[in-house]
Amino acid sequence: MLRLAVVRGGTSALRLRAACTATPRVLRRYESSIPPDIKAAVKAAKERSDDLQRDWDAKVITYEELLPKTQSPSPDSYLIDVREQEEVIQGMIPSAVNLPLSVMGNSLQLPADVFKATHGFDKPEKSQEMTFYCRSGVRSTSASDVAKRNGFTNILNYKGSWLEWSEKQKGAK
Repeated sequence: MLRLAVVRGGTSALRLRAACTATPRVLRRYESSIPPDIKAAVKAAKERSDDLQRDWDAKVITYEELLPKTQSPSPDSYLIDVREQEEVIQGMIPSAVNLPLSVMGNSLQLPADVFKATHGFDKPEKSQEMTFYCRSGVRSTSASDVAKRNGFTNILNYKGSWLEWSEKQKGAK
């Protein structure tokens, strides 16, 4: 016969003791039951999906392609630094303007006069060439996406960004 001792509160001592003792958990590893040919099909589908996601990617330009744009800037194109203002203190590429990525989405939707008053330069036209750069190329890719989603069509991305620019400028001196 099983005896149970009841403690105050109505919980049995047996349950209380069972709850207090640690029981080891056994982890088991199972091999996948998915056949290799299905794994390959899933991988191919993911790659196709990635390709579809890349349709917004801006044309990537190199240091050599950007250099002439900085030496003789055109009013028909913008070189936009998307770093935060604290980072811009390190320096900027000549002829660039600063439009931080954190405010870009909202700023591109502002009326032209409010945009100019806020940022100190004219708002780019939808078909105007815009080249984005940041510190290392990650935020400039995001900025290209933001611009594309706001209806801008002539977008370039300098993926080398500030790190490559500053390094190559040191070597040129």
